[in-house]
Amino acid sequence: MFEEVRQRPCGRPTKSGAPCRAQFSGPGFACKLHTTDHEKALVEAYRKGLETGRAQERDRSQRAATAQVERLERQIRTLRDELDAKSRRFQIDGDQAVTVDGYGYRWKGPGALEVGDRVLLPENYVSALRQGPGPFPGTVTELGTTYTGPLSTIVSRAPAAPRPIG
Repeated sequence: MFEEVRQRPCGRPTKSGAPCRAQFSGPGFACKLHTTDHEKALVEAYRKGLETGRAQERDRSQRAATAQVERLERQIRTLRDELDAKSRRFQIDGDQAVTVDGYGYRWKGPGALEVGDRVLLPENYVSALRQGPGPFPGTVTELGTTYTGPLSTIVSRAPAAPRPIG
């Protein structure tokens, strides 16, 4: 009745009384000519149920995959935080270590830097190409650094931006 692929003959009696030899496949009872309205309704209900079931399975699979991804992302964040806590340095030879826009630096100046402080960073190859020669501005994004190599020293705190008049 609801076979999906196999070709089969209709077999219903024709006007002459001989069995119909028309081939059909998929869900159904007979060829299109010999299928009754009730059988058409049954086939349509079957197709709708099949589509609904497949859609529900896709949704369920998507929700399960999303939940798995979220769980793995939480696990990665937890492991990163644990690793960060073990390897983060806040002082290097008496200088404060900070992260500025994702890169580690040392601060030898007066007072401790805080997250959000604007500073001037020493020129490097990339900054010279992008912003021209001389120190360039940055923002302290984290206290301490996990970088283990040598750190450049922050030139100074950035001068306060003038307030617009108005």
